[in-house]
Amino acid sequence: MVVIAVVFAVLQLANITGRDTPDTKNYLSYALSLGGDSKHEAAARTIDYACASRASVARRNQAVDVVRFHRASPTRRVVEECRRAEWRGVSARLAAGQTAGRTVPFMPPRFMRIFEVRPGYPVLLVPFVTVLGVTWGLWVSSVLVTVAGGVLVFLVLRTLRTSTGAALTGQALFYVLPCGTTAMRPMTEGLMMTVTLAALWGCALLLEGRARAGTWLVGGSLAVLFTVKHSQALFLGLCLAAVCALHLVRRRRWDGPLRTLGVVAGCAALGTVLLARLLHYPSESESLQDLLTGHFSRPDRARPWPEFFHLESAFWIEWLRRQLWEPLFLAAVLAAGWGALRRHRAFAPFLLAAALTGVLNQAGHPDINIWGDRLIVVLWLLPVVGLPLLLDAVVRPGVRAPSGAVPGPARRDTEVAR
Repeated sequence: MVVIAVVFAVLQLANITGRDTPDTKNYLSYALSLGGDSKHEAAARTIDYACASRASVARRNQAVDVVRFHRASPTRRVVEECRRAEWRGVSARLAAGQTAGRTVPFMPPRFMRIFEVRPGYPVLLVPFVTVLGVTWGLWVSSVLVTVAGGVLVFLVLRTLRTSTGAALTGQALFYVLPCGTTAMRPMTEGLMMTVTLAALWGCALLLEGRARAGTWLVGGSLAVLFTVKHSQALFLGLCLAAVCALHLVRRRRWDGPLRTLGVVAGCAALGTVLLARLLHYPSESESLQDLLTGHFSRPDRARPWPEFFHLESAFWIEWLRRQLWEPLFLAAVLAAGWGALRRHRAFAPFLLAAALTGVLNQAGHPDINIWGDRLIVVLWLLPVVGLPLLLDAVVRPGVRAPSGAVPGPARRDTEVAR
C-alpha cells in the first residue's frame, strides 16, 4: 500500500503546475486570506500563481505544435496578458467596495458567496501554502489528499475481507481513473471524495461488527463534508439514511446499529439544511440563477424552473449519447455494481448510495461544458471499490462475505464462537 502511494506521489512531479482551474483562484485566495494576507497581497499571489500556471501550459503546448514549435517561448507574453486581464477585473471590484469576505473578488459578489461558504478546503491549504509557498503548497496538499483517498479505498476493501491483492487494485484504480486525476486538481473535489470514502469506511466497519467506530466515523465525515461542500453533505446524509431504512424494512427489525447509523445520517441531512438556512448560505434558487445566467453575468431569469427542467432533460440525453459513444464509464459502473452486489450485498447499497451523490450533484448543475465531468466524479468511486469486489468474487469464488445486514450483538457472538 505504501509503495503504491509513494510511486503515485513521485509520478505527480511530472506536473507541478498546470492543474489549476478557475475555481482554484477562489480557494487559494481564501486560504491566503486565512493565513493573514491582505486582499491585495492575496490577489497578487493568487494571480501570479494562476498566470504562471497558464504560461506553463502554453509553453508546453507550443513545444509540440507542428506549426509553432520553433517560435520563441510564449511564457512572458502569456504571463503579462494574464496579469493585465486578472488585475483589471479585481482592481475594479476592489475600488467599487467589493472587499467583504475572505476571497478575492474575481467574480461578482453573488458568485463569490458560493465559495465563501466552503471553508473546509481553504483551511486545509493554509499550513501548506504558509510553509511551502503557493506552488509547492498546492501540489503537496493535492498529493496528500489523493494518496489518502487511495489508502481509504484499501482500508474499505480490507475491512470487507477482500484479499490484499484486490484491496491494492482498488487503491491503484483510485489513482489512475479520473477520480485520481480530479483529486489532484486544487479544488474541493479531491477532499470531497476522500471524506466520502471515510464515510464508506465507517459503513464497512459497522457492517463488520465495529458499530461504534463506524457510526462515529460516518458522523464525523458528514460534519467535515458540510464545511467542504454542504450540498454533498446533504446528498450523502440522505442517501445513507435511505439505505439504512431499506435494510431495516427488509429485515423487519427496528433496533441495532443500522438504526443508529440511519438516525445519525438523517440528522446530519436535516442539520445541513437548518444550519445552511441559519447561516444564510446561497439557496437552491440562487444556484439555479447562477447556472442560467452564466455566473450572474446576465439578468436573473424570471421563470428559472421550467428552463432548468428543459436543460436537465437535454443534458442527460446528450450525456448518455456521449457515454454510449465511448462506453468505458458505463461498462465500468455496471460491472462494479454487479461485483459489489455479488461479493457483499450488505455493503453494496451503501456504495451505490455514495456513488449516487455524484449523479445528484451533476443533476443540480446540468452544464455539459464543465471541465472533465468533475461534478459527477464521485460516481467513479463505484468502479474503484466495486471492480475489486468483482475481482475478489471471481478469484476466490468459495469465499463469501456476509450477505445480510449488520449482525446484532447476539448474532455477532454466535459467529465468533462458530
